[in-house]
Amino acid sequence: MADARLPLVPRIKLGSQGLEVSAQGLGCMSMSGNYGPPKPEEDMIHLIRYAVNELGVTFLDTSDIYGPHHNELLLGKALKGIREKVQLATKFGIYYEDGKAIFRGDPDYVRACCEASLKRLEVDCIDLYYVHRIDASIPIEVTVGEMKKLVEEGKIKYVGLSEASASTIRRAHAVHPITAVQLEWSLWTRDAEREVIPTCRELGIGIVPFSPLGQDNDMRKTSQPRFTSENMDQNVELFLKLNDLAARKGCTPGQLALAWLQHQGKDVAPIPGTTKQKNLEENVGAFNVKLSKEDLEELESFFHLNCAAGARYRQQSELNVSVERGSNEVSDCYGAVIWATPVDRITV
Repeated sequence: MADARLPLVPRIKLGSQGLEVSAQGLGCMSMSGNYGPPKPEEDMIHLIRYAVNELGVTFLDTSDIYGPHHNELLLGKALKGIREKVQLATKFGIYYEDGKAIFRGDPDYVRACCEASLKRLEVDCIDLYYVHRIDASIPIEVTVGEMKKLVEEGKIKYVGLSEASASTIRRAHAVHPITAVQLEWSLWTRDAEREVIPTCRELGIGIVPFSPLGQDNDMRKTSQPRFTSENMDQNVELFLKLNDLAARKGCTPGQLALAWLQHQGKDVAPIPGTTKQKNLEENVGAFNVKLSKEDLEELESFFHLNCAAGARYRQQSELNVSVERGSNEVSDCYGAVIWATPVDRITV
């Protein structure tokens, strides 16, 4: 039973095609590794069902690359008996070969990935299906054209993009309405505010921020650029300012960061990830944090564009997430080994 002091997560319309989701979702990636070994399956099933049944966190986010495949298989088990309550989002478009991430979006690959995800998730239809990364070797119109066919066949309901530029979003939306764009957006990372977020709002596309607490703001991840020695001091200073305002508001720094994001509009549904019930409850508790105009102005005074020192990822130049490159191949920049297979070896 959830703490009575915790709010039930409100509902919002995501995009303009009719999808309704919880205003805060649950990113499930870390349940299958990436930040250490995969967590015990029964514990994660319990956590997912607790989020849905007790807290109203019904917008669940996964991908075929998480595990790989493990995370979708986990979700398939967790959804038994609660499928009708859940808005299920998954993604395709990345696989690893010889230590390099390959972005792929040709029609055969799109269809094969969708069929495999449906089997792993044990569902007849995926609510929101994202292109995880843009394949620059294929026109986005071709990729989304195949996704449109999947909508017409009833295999997916809504189409999304992840980490796409404003121009790509416009081109994709002209082929089939895009319901949501997933991107990194937080106090620490605000570059999407220049072009991508305004474009989404112009077109009536929902915004789904991942890493809403800030990429790599776990102080133990000192191998990442923002917490190397040359960047540490500036970023710690930012964190201390956040911590000071959080103390005055009677909340945690993480709740304050989420509250700021949740104050950015009714078209925003962040998907913080966790493997612990206490962290899940803390995230939901952000809805109890009310920010005044003065609070928002104070946050904006030090968390402005380019406030954080250092790139989001190692080898940032090879993982430009706002402007697609001329190549669909990048080195492994995630700091974790994620392995998937080409289309002719996709397994369930």
